[in-house]
Amino acid sequence: MIQSTKLSCVFGAGLRVCLVLVVMGTAAFAATGPGGAPPGGTPPDGPMGGPPGGAPGGSQTVDHGTYAAKAEKDVSGAVFASKGDKENALRIEGKVTVKLGDITINKTAGAAGTGDTSNFYGSNAGLLALDGADLTINRIKVNTSAQGANGIFAYGSGTKVTVNDAVIRTTKDSSGGVMVTGGGTMYVNNGDIDTLGGSSAALRTDRGGGILVVNGGKYVSHGNGSPAIYSTANITVANATLTATGSEAIVVEGKNSVSLKNCVVSGNMVKDNVENLQNVMIYQSMSGDAETGKSSFAMEGGSLSSQAGDMFYVTNTSCAIRLSGVALKLSNDWLLKVVGNDARNGWGVVGKNGGQCDFTAENQVMAGKITVD
Repeated sequence: MIQSTKLSCVFGAGLRVCLVLVVMGTAAFAATGPGGAPPGGTPPDGPMGGPPGGAPGGSQTVDHGTYAAKAEKDVSGAVFASKGDKENALRIEGKVTVKLGDITINKTAGAAGTGDTSNFYGSNAGLLALDGADLTINRIKVNTSAQGANGIFAYGSGTKVTVNDAVIRTTKDSSGGVMVTGGGTMYVNNGDIDTLGGSSAALRTDRGGGILVVNGGKYVSHGNGSPAIYSTANITVANATLTATGSEAIVVEGKNSVSLKNCVVSGNMVKDNVENLQNVMIYQSMSGDAETGKSSFAMEGGSLSSQAGDMFYVTNTSCAIRLSGVALKLSNDWLLKVVGNDARNGWGVVGKNGGQCDFTAENQVMAGKITVD
C-alpha cells in the first residue's frame, strides 16, 4: 500500500493518470483515455450485442399498448391475467391514487410488438402505471413468461409507484423485474426478484430514465446481458443482495447514476461477442437512450465481487467512481480499465471513444492494476 504519496504521470498527448493518497486513508485519482469526452456514433446492433439490460434506441411513437384490466380504486386479493399482444394484465393510469394488496399478476403470453414499445413504454408489462398515477402495492406476486414482459413498470414524469414485499419472476428476453422510464419514480422495499431472460436486468431502466429507490431484498438476474442493475436513471439501493449470474453486476449508461450502501454485489459476465469482460461497466452506447454526460457510481460498505473480468470498465464516457469501506474481490489482476473500444456496438468512434474517470477511495483497501490505454 502507498501512504502519504502524490503521483502524477502523463503518457503522451491526452493520456494521464493522477494518483493521490493521503495519510487519513483517502485516495483519489483521475484517469483519462484518448479523446476525452466521446463524440457521436451509430446505434448498437441489437439488445444482445448492444447495451446490457436494454434494446437499441431509435425514434418511435409513444405506444403503451392495451390492457386486460384497469384499476381506478383500491383492490385487494385479486388475480389479473393477460395473454394478449402488447397487453398489460393490469394498468393504472391518470392522476389517480390507488392501493393494491395481496394481488397476483400472470402474464403468460402475448407478443411485445415492433420496435421498443415494451422497453420504453411498458406495452407488454405485467403491471403498468403511467400518466401521473400514484400507486402503492403491498404484497404482490408477478409472473411473466412473454417477450418484453417486464414485471412492474412505471412510466412518465409525475408517476409514482411504491412496491412493498413483491415477489417477481420473469422468464423471457427483455423482461426486467421492475422498470422505470420516461421520468417515472419507483420505490421498492424488500423485493424478491429473479429474471431468466437476456437483456432482463432485475432492476431495470430505459429511455427517459427517472428515479428508482430500493431498500432491502434480493435481486437476481441470470440471462446474458442482464446485470442486476441497468441504469439509465438515478438508482439508489441499500441493504440488498444484487447478483448477476451471466452478466456484469452493474451497468451505468450516460449521464446517470448508481449509489449503493451496505449491499452484497456479485457479477459473472459470460463472454459472448464482447471485447471486454467486466463486473461494473460505465459507458455511453450512443443509442439515444441516455443523455451524454458524466456518469456516477458510488458504493459505501458491503462487498463487490467479480466472478469474471475486470472490476471496473470505463469506455466512451466520463464518470466519477467513489468507494468507501467496500470489500473488493477481484477475479483477475485488473481493478480499473479506462479505455477505448473497437466500436463493434456503435460505442463512439475508434481512437476517439476513450473515457475519463475520477476515482475516489475513502477508508478503502484496494489491490490490482489500473490500465489507461
